[in-house]
Amino acid sequence: MIPTATYRARRGEIETYFDRTAADVWARLTSDAPVGRIRATVRAGRDRMRRLILDRLPADLTGRRLLDAGCGTGALAVEAARRGARVVAIDLSPTLVELARERAPRDLGAGSVEFQVGDMLRPGLGRFDHVVAMDSVIHYRRPDAVRVLAAMADCADRSLVFTFAPRTPALAVMHAVGRLFPRGDRAPSIEPVGEHALRRDLLAELAPFGWSLGRGERVVSGFYLSQMQELVRR
Repeated sequence: MIPTATYRARRGEIETYFDRTAADVWARLTSDAPVGRIRATVRAGRDRMRRLILDRLPADLTGRRLLDAGCGTGALAVEAARRGARVVAIDLSPTLVELARERAPRDLGAGSVEFQVGDMLRPGLGRFDHVVAMDSVIHYRRPDAVRVLAAMADCADRSLVFTFAPRTPALAVMHAVGRLFPRGDRAPSIEPVGEHALRRDLLAELAPFGWSLGRGERVVSGFYLSQMQELVRR
């Protein structure tokens, strides 16, 4: 069912933002360079979320294929490769993917990373033991998010770990503050979704194919608010 018109429209906004409008901002945010107080909280939240996602994967990934859907500058992909995974890391932004290639260490032991530019749902990527999607579906409304996640699950044999923006009063405040900034300086809007409704819809879509809900955990760090959810295949 993907891509829908709403998915294509939002995908275009995301590509423009991360590849043009804010490429330099994200390059700095995902480095060790000094950043302002607000962005420091976002960096800390993203670092913690990345650790949580990696904790849901086996410590030894030798011989396993992993898809990093929406890899950004590649930090999660590199860590998975260090555990032995053969990673396909894909992102819409050529600028961020090029930066990921530049930052990736030459020696990853038994693991490897193949960076690609393109849609995370692009046909032909193959099958994977694990799929991870950190903050890759937070800009899509629930119906499209469910379709995207179902498509990812269709190519995963063991687990899918993703994040979403939970609908909370704190996130509503962040949205209100964000609207004070000029439109050109804003990221594509995050689409908060109800946690229970998302889980219900995912189970309705995926339970017949052997999927069940695993662990979930929320990260709140200043202006970063995201929730990790694990899906496991029986």
